[in-house]
Amino acid sequence: MPLSDTHVGRFTTAFPDGFLQPAMTDLADREWRLIPEESRPGPLNMALDEIAAETAAAGGPRTVRVYQWEPSTLSLGYHQDPATIDWEFCERAGITVTRRPTGGGAIYHDSRGDISYSVIAPAAELPGDLMESYERLCAPLFAAFDRMGVDAFFADSERPPIHEPACYLRQLHPAHDVLAGEGRKISGNAQYRQRDSVIQHGSVTYARASERHLGCFADPPETTAFDERVTSVREQAGIDRADAVAALEDALGEWADAAAGSWTDDELSRARDRAAAKYEREAWTRERTDPTE
Repeated sequence: MPLSDTHVGRFTTAFPDGFLQPAMTDLADREWRLIPEESRPGPLNMALDEIAAETAAAGGPRTVRVYQWEPSTLSLGYHQDPATIDWEFCERAGITVTRRPTGGGAIYHDSRGDISYSVIAPAAELPGDLMESYERLCAPLFAAFDRMGVDAFFADSERPPIHEPACYLRQLHPAHDVLAGEGRKISGNAQYRQRDSVIQHGSVTYARASERHLGCFADPPETTAFDERVTSVREQAGIDRADAVAALEDALGEWADAAAGSWTDDELSRARDRAAAKYEREAWTRERTDPTE
């Protein structure tokens, strides 16, 4: 991995009261496309983010997208120890396992309980400061939660980890994690910075799947611990999943002034090749070795 690459995990959902959202004028002046929610296998979803970054870096459109994971997938953080995963459970349950290029803990994604998104742009068009870059790229997520009727906010104090390998149960930090309602986590997002592009992707919990989620881990805590730490859009706002997806798509599209678009045939072909060569390979998933390098 090039030395300039950064694998970062960070968890956000709403600006604190009085926080000035950063201007978006310079990015909105560029060409963006919105790819509405589509359902694809986990390795292909990760490969599509990577290919979209190459498209943007080469002068093509920047991308905002919403997507599902089909079949259900456990995405490992870049630095995840494979010994923390119950591989036999995942195989029995038909859960694909892949590794993200971003940091943080593992996340269980299914086609109903999870809503995922990505924002992808050339690195030169974003602030070099990581925190400022997060503030810009999180703005549409914040707007989406507002549209959903979810009262989300940064954690205001540290909380100890419940189960460090799981993204939603890691230690909570002020300004790093986003909570909702009475103070339970609802969303996590992470950023991958290369020399010429930035990928930020995130997961929004629409509905909890506590048993399946925890079953993916070796020596997990009880589901009650998960339910006490994690909340969902359905619990907080009571809206249909389709309405939550529409809120996120609309917020992303308005933020970037993006026209509805799609992948090119070339991008899809390259992404399928990348998924097969990297994100489906055990060398990447279990050993964190990129076979394409």
